[in-house]
Amino acid sequence: MMSYFIPQCRLSAALLTAGLLALAPLAMAQVYPPPAPMKGDTVVDDQVGKNREFAVPSVVGMGPSKGLVLHYERLSNFNIKSELRDREPQGEASTTVTKNARAFVKAYAPLWNHPHLKVILGVNYDREEFNFKDPNASVLYRNLEDKGLKTIGTQLAVIRPVDAVHWYIARVKGELNGDYTSSELTLKDYLKTSAEFIYGWKKSPTFAWGLGLQLGYTFGRQSLYPVLLYNRTFSPHWGVESLFPARVTFRYNASPKTLLFAGYTVDGLNYNIKLREPLQNGLRTLILRETEVKPRVRLEREIYDFLWFGLEGGYRYNYSFNNVDQNSNARSLFGAGSNDKTIVNTLGGAPYASVELFLVPPRKFLKKTISK
Repeated sequence: MMSYFIPQCRLSAALLTAGLLALAPLAMAQVYPPPAPMKGDTVVDDQVGKNREFAVPSVVGMGPSKGLVLHYERLSNFNIKSELRDREPQGEASTTVTKNARAFVKAYAPLWNHPHLKVILGVNYDREEFNFKDPNASVLYRNLEDKGLKTIGTQLAVIRPVDAVHWYIARVKGELNGDYTSSELTLKDYLKTSAEFIYGWKKSPTFAWGLGLQLGYTFGRQSLYPVLLYNRTFSPHWGVESLFPARVTFRYNASPKTLLFAGYTVDGLNYNIKLREPLQNGLRTLILRETEVKPRVRLEREIYDFLWFGLEGGYRYNYSFNNVDQNSNARSLFGAGSNDKTIVNTLGGAPYASVELFLVPPRKFLKKTISK
């Protein structure tokens, strides 16, 4: 199911093994999803008075750190209506999207791992595909039909515990987003950047929160907006993990090997597209801005020691799926700029389902780490 993109994301066995083992003592709150707290965090009562404690954003009850993630997602059929503003009078088209599938590979590895400073490198490869019942209904549909929209990205996250209460997180990320091939890939045409900074407080082993800013494409265009991180475990079974407004998730710990989640996410995608067939006004490049809200439920379950799987289902509400002229894509840190839309699309809601496999630090290594 994911064989068409995995070859493009090969990792050596040695690097993968080293990364997984080193992930054991990390707390990566902003490299989603966050890990469980490890020894050396403020949740360890027997360390009080023996070692200096450093606060981190994770709390008791969170799931294990993820070193390598394989994910596949598929939506059911949905309708699309398009208003083409590249002509006079404006044209309209509609059809049914018979396939909208997404898949990704993500990997995380520590570059620096000390109680007072943690630096994590992340890489990812994503791919999205569309098929239409009648691709000839619109030049947009013909350009998207069977075309892979790809994302190749890398990020660097810094987690800096200041003392037993205070911490901050800084992250920068660069991605190449679009329909490029290896022969035509250029940074100028496809590079998208994002960043965030959050300062927070660890109030107790079960409660951490923080305030900050994010610069990114969650809402379609690059914009700067405030965020609230809120991680809290209310009882041995119930908790909440959130980075509002982008996502809020309630957690139920059925057992150490089974976790259930319910909540929502807001996902933003931004692709540069070089049209195989130009629009009537001659345009050959467009930017596709996509924003969607997903109410969802999720199950995570251990298969064997270091191998887990995840199952997720929900409903996709599309907020925007519009195309703008790349040359008029002026923007600022606060999202201001040209709002000219060359093609305005309205997408129907659709149920979706996803399956995921991920690797976590082996339990026997965690025991060795704890015993040190």
